[in-house]
Amino acid sequence: MNAPRTASVHRVTGETDIHVAINLDGTGDSRIETGIGFLDHMLTALARHGLFDLEIVAKGDLHIDFHHTTEDIGIALGQAFAKAIGDKRGIRRFGSALAPLDEALSEVVVDISGRPYLAWSVTFPSEKIGVMDTELFEEFYRGFAMAAMITLHVTSKAGRNSHHIAEAGFKATARALRMAAEADPRAAGAIPSTKGVL
Repeated sequence: MNAPRTASVHRVTGETDIHVAINLDGTGDSRIETGIGFLDHMLTALARHGLFDLEIVAKGDLHIDFHHTTEDIGIALGQAFAKAIGDKRGIRRFGSALAPLDEALSEVVVDISGRPYLAWSVTFPSEKIGVMDTELFEEFYRGFAMAAMITLHVTSKAGRNSHHIAEAGFKATARALRMAAEADPRAAGAIPSTKGVL
């Protein structure tokens, strides 16, 4: 796993124009410009705690609402992650993390499996954080999991503040992805599956 694990994706639809670049072996540097302030905050946390170098520049139909932009960023980020991870040779494959933020506690479990699935067990006490609809986080995560071809379980185990619940979830996601994508020194470059392919 000596080659740099980097990828870029340019996704253009009638609703959005999104550029994503990722380095899975980075230092957590990021440039995030989505037009949605709170989503910028969450994606910056994802990069920092996952130690991914991440650039996301998005233009979307925010005059309608934030749905298309949020979902399409998830899809483009997932595509970039899948491209960067490659054939998954030598990775740990599985990752899990618990992350607290004050009263909130989130658990995320990841399998870089080639089998896309999102299990979402998160409830927000408010409909919005700032101007962002909290229901859109599930759309982001689903788009990401499907495009990244990963199994992703996101569970909020405690929390009363929507900001804290969302941020704890992104930090746990970052740490779980970082663990799963890391090189396994005992794997000797093997595909981590009895099938020999993921």
